[in-house]
Amino acid sequence: MTVNSPLPLEGVRVLDLSRLLPGGFCSLLLADFGADVLKVEDTGMGDYVRWSWPQYEDAAESARSAYFLALNRNKRSVRVNLKEADGRKVLLRLAREADVLLESFRPGVLDRLGVGYERLREENPRLVYCAITGYGQDGPYTQRSGHDMNYLGLVGLLGLTGERGGPPVQPAGQIADLGGGALMAAFGILAALRERDRSGEGQLVDVSMSDGALAWLAMVAARYFADGAVPARGELELAGGIVCYRPYECADGWVSLGALEPKFWQAFCRGVGREDLVEKQFERPGSPSHAEVEAIFRTRTREEWRAFASEHDCCLEPVLDLDEALESELVRSRDMVVELDQPGAGAVRQLGVPVKLGRTPGGVRAPGPVLGEHTDEVLAGLGYSESEVAALKESGAVAGPAADVHRSFLT
Repeated sequence: MTVNSPLPLEGVRVLDLSRLLPGGFCSLLLADFGADVLKVEDTGMGDYVRWSWPQYEDAAESARSAYFLALNRNKRSVRVNLKEADGRKVLLRLAREADVLLESFRPGVLDRLGVGYERLREENPRLVYCAITGYGQDGPYTQRSGHDMNYLGLVGLLGLTGERGGPPVQPAGQIADLGGGALMAAFGILAALRERDRSGEGQLVDVSMSDGALAWLAMVAARYFADGAVPARGELELAGGIVCYRPYECADGWVSLGALEPKFWQAFCRGVGREDLVEKQFERPGSPSHAEVEAIFRTRTREEWRAFASEHDCCLEPVLDLDEALESELVRSRDMVVELDQPGAGAVRQLGVPVKLGRTPGGVRAPGPVLGEHTDEVLAGLGYSESEVAALKESGAVAGPAADVHRSFLT
C-alpha cells in the first residue's frame, strides 16, 4: 500500500563512513525507510564495494558494480579526505547537524585522526555514534582483522554447521556481517534514538559482529548452560541431527523436510503409506530409518513432492536454486524483487524491502549515487561558499564526482 504519509525515519540524518557489507546494509535499511543517508567516502576510490570482483571485466559495469548498487539506493555521496585538517573540519560540521554517525573502522582509527566519538560529542551531544567492528571496542581482539567466516568460527557457529563427521560448511549468506553486524547495528541505532527522545543525549552503540553472531546460537547455548553437554557438528536437532528435520535428495534435486512437530511427521508418514515410521521421528541420520526415508524421497521429483505437500500438510518444500527462488511466485508476490532505472546502467533488478509496514512502507526512491555526486550540494548546505568549496577541492580536503572509478576488489 502506497501512501503520502512521511516515511518512518524521515528527518533522521545519517552519516555513513562505513565500507563494504555490514555498514552498507545497515544504512540501506535506514535509507529505505526514509532516513537521509549521506555516504562520507574518501577522495580516492571510495567505498570498497564500488570496486569490482575479477569476473567483472567491463569497466563501466565495474565502476558501478551490482554489489554497490544493491547496497546504496536511496543514499547520497560526498568525498572527504579525513587525513587533511580541512577535511576533518568538514566532517565536524556535518556531525553538528547529524542524528547518527555509522562507521566500521578498527577501534581507534577515527580517534587518531581527531574525529572519534568523544570529539564528535563535543560538536553534537545528541549524536548517536554506531561503530561496527569484528570484535568490539574492547577485549583482546580489538585490533585483529577478520571476515564473516572468522567470526562464525570463533563463536562456534561454523563448527556446528555441516554433516556429522564432515567438514564445517560455509553458509551462502553472510550471517555475521548481516545478522550479527548490520541488523544488530540498525536495532542499536533505533534503540539509541528512542532513548534520546527521553534524555536528549546520544550515545555510543558498540556492535561486534562476533557478539551478534553468537547471539544466533541462543537456543544452542541455553541447552549447553543447562546440561553442560557439548554438541557436535551434525548432531543438533535443528542442524541435521534428526530424520524429520533435514534436506533430502529426490529424483531430480533436493527438498527440505521440516516435520518437527509430531502432527507434521505423522502427516508425512501417512501420506507416503509408512505409518511404521511414525515412531522413528527423532532417530539419527545413519540409522536404518534414515536410509528408508532417503529411499522414499528418491522415488519422486521435486515437483511431485511439491504437489504432495499441497495435499499433506507436513512442512515439505523444494530446495530451489537462486534463479528459481527469485522467479518464484512467493518472492514475486511479496515484492522481494524490484526494478529501478540506474543512470548509465539501465534497468537494474535488486532485492526489495524485507520489512513491510502497513501504513508507511519503505521503498526504493533513488538509485545508488556516483562517487562524490553530492559533494557540492552538501558543502553548500553547510554554508561553504563557491570559492571555499573550490579551495577545499584544490587542497585535496574534498573531491567532486568521479564516475570512472575502476579497480578490482581483490587487488
